[in-house]
Amino acid sequence: MTTTPFPVVLAGARGHGRWHLENIRRLQDLGLVRLAGICELTPLTEDEIPDGLGTPKQSADLGALLDATGARIAVICTPIPTHTDLALTAAERGVHLLLEKPPAPSYAEFRRMADGVAQAGVACQIGFQSLGSHAMPAIGKLIAEGVIGTVTGAGGAGPWARDEAYYTRAPWAGRRRLNGVDVVDGVLTNPLAHAVATALALLGTTGAEDVTGVETELWRANDIEADDTSCVRVTTPRGPAVVAATLCAERPDEPYVLVQGSSGRITLWYKQDRMLLQRAGHGPEEFQYGRTDLLENLVDHLTTGAGLLVPPEATGAFMRVVEAIRTAPDPSPLPETAWRRDDGERRRIVPGVDGLVAAAADTLSLYSELGAAWAPPKEATLG
Repeated sequence: MTTTPFPVVLAGARGHGRWHLENIRRLQDLGLVRLAGICELTPLTEDEIPDGLGTPKQSADLGALLDATGARIAVICTPIPTHTDLALTAAERGVHLLLEKPPAPSYAEFRRMADGVAQAGVACQIGFQSLGSHAMPAIGKLIAEGVIGTVTGAGGAGPWARDEAYYTRAPWAGRRRLNGVDVVDGVLTNPLAHAVATALALLGTTGAEDVTGVETELWRANDIEADDTSCVRVTTPRGPAVVAATLCAERPDEPYVLVQGSSGRITLWYKQDRMLLQRAGHGPEEFQYGRTDLLENLVDHLTTGAGLLVPPEATGAFMRVVEAIRTAPDPSPLPETAWRRDDGERRRIVPGVDGLVAAAADTLSLYSELGAAWAPPKEATLG
C-alpha cells in the first residue's frame, strides 16, 4: 500500500498540457497528487501556472527533474516523436507514467516503449480519455447480452474543423516526418485518434494481434504533409471498424462511434459520454454516463491495485492503424475544386464531406465506395 499525494512531473505544459495542469490541480485539491515539477524547453511564467499549484521546479531536462523532485509519476504531453524516449527516461528511474496519445509515431517505437516500460516494472497509462468513460463497460454489457443482436461492425465519424493556424503552432504539426524522424500527425492518428481507439475497443479488438488488415484513404485540403480528410477500414475478428474524419467540415459537430448489430445499433458521442440505443421493437433510449480520469485511475492502481484502464497493450490495435497510415503513400492533395477557403475562420472547407463522414460510419464504407469524385479506390495494406 502506497500513500498519497504522489509527486508528479508534467512534461509539456503548454498547448494540451494546460488541460493536464488543471487536472493535476483538481487531483491535488483531493490530496491525491502534488505538482513537483514542470519540464519545458522554456520555463512557464508565474502567470502560466494555475493558482494553487505553488512554484514547482522547472527544467528542460526530464531525467534531471525527476531526480531532483523524487517524482513518482510523470505525465508526458510532448510532441509525438519524443514520447518513447521520454517515457523510457522516466521508466528507467522507476517513475510511473501517463503518456499522451498517440503513444508513438510507429509500431516499432511503440514496442520499444511498451517493452521498456514492462522491463522496468512501472505502470503506464495511455491517454485515451474516452476509454475511461463509464459508457464503455455499459455498452460492452449490452453487446454481451445480445441487445443489438450479432455485432456486424463499428463505425466512427469525426466532422471537425481546424484553422490554418493549427498547422503553424509547432514545427511538427501536420507533418508525417520531421528531420528524418516519424511524426505521423494526421487526422486519424492525433486529433481524431480517440474515434479509432474507441471504435476498436467497442468491438473488443484492442490487441495488435486482433488486426488482420488495414485499408487507408488519406487526403489533405490544407497545405500540409499529413492528412486532414481521411478514412480507414480495419479488419478484425468481430467485423470491420471504419472510421472517417476530417478537419475541414462544413458544420463541425461532435465525433461519435456507432456499433452496428443485426437487430439494432448503439451510438456513443465519446467526448460527451452520451449513448443512444436503438433496437428492434423498442423506442430509442438515451443514456448519460460519467467517466474515470486516467491520472486518477493510475493513482488508484498504485495505491489499491485497481486495474489500469488503458495500459500499453490495450492500444496495440490502434498502433497497427498508426503503422498502416505511416507506411501508406503520402496523402494526396484534394483538387482545388474540392475545397474552398473560409476567410472569416481562416480555414479550408471540403463541401459535402460532413455527409461522407457520416455515411462512411453508417455503411462501413470508404470514401471511394461512396462515390466521392476525388477518392479512387486504394489497395489494402497490412499495418
